[in-house]
Amino acid sequence: MTGRLPRLELTALTAAALLMLTGCMTVHGEREVIPAVSKEEAPKVLKAFTDTYNKAWRTADPELISQAETGPLLAIGKADLTAERKVRPKGNPQAGALELKNARFTIPKQAGWPKFFVADADSNRGTDRWMLLFTRNDMDEPWRAAYLSLLSDDEVPDFALDGDGFAKPVQTGANSGLVVRPDQLSSSYADYLMTGKGSTFADGAATSALRAERKRHLRTPKYWTEYIDTPAHGADFAPAGLRTKDGGGVVFFASDHRQKQTVAKGYRPTPPERVEAVMTGKARKAVTLTRVFESSVHVPAKGAADRKVVFLNRLEGVTAAKGE
Repeated sequence: MTGRLPRLELTALTAAALLMLTGCMTVHGEREVIPAVSKEEAPKVLKAFTDTYNKAWRTADPELISQAETGPLLAIGKADLTAERKVRPKGNPQAGALELKNARFTIPKQAGWPKFFVADADSNRGTDRWMLLFTRNDMDEPWRAAYLSLLSDDEVPDFALDGDGFAKPVQTGANSGLVVRPDQLSSSYADYLMTGKGSTFADGAATSALRAERKRHLRTPKYWTEYIDTPAHGADFAPAGLRTKDGGGVVFFASDHRQKQTVAKGYRPTPPERVEAVMTGKARKAVTLTRVFESSVHVPAKGAADRKVVFLNRLEGVTAAKGE
């Protein structure tokens, strides 16, 4: 499991009315390029998210968190709270509340759905700022947090803004203008972890160091380990990103990972309590963990001298386990 850090949520501007001398004209969010959320509403959404998150953790309610999170964060959050409920069936009323302050909001102008925006804020759970991406699919949905990154203040990306202070979204397909299409980052990352081949990603904790750590656990006197990495699928796990001042972009994406550990004769698996809480089957000789990674990366522009994708942050959580 992962040590949970809070999230945030916001509500979007889905339509704007312009009063005319001749009547009222509606600006449609599905056609017009408009801010994803108003600058006045964004802080209210963030507070609503924090309130829901804190209540879900006080009551250990894995269903309530779906009102605040979606996509990879929800997959991790529901599993965490399912484990929390099994460990603390009555919840934890004394749980310290997450507090987010000094928030900054990076809001792109967009046409069509889904819409998204980014907030980063100081928290009472460490020195890092919490950078969250909030999204919704239409005007009838609430805003939910899909991605979270923990970054020091000087690691927060320098997003490109227009004269009105609004950001520009990264196109996720072939016209992204980046060295890697955002909609191919998940599969590229999964392929890299499985094979070690390719020159897409810069060395670091989420890439070369992770593969080296896995290699150390492939076979030991007590157990051996198998890994399967696959791209994330589904609209709720779609990537999203914003342009940066250097011409590149910061992209948020998710990926799926399975790890099967089989023990040698004479040994028995001893999964942690919170893994057992979400595990099916009996752990007699092997345990398979399913994890979701959710990451933020800087992707250079196509013409950049340095074409390596750099991980800014990667968070992971166990979402399922199977004993054999």
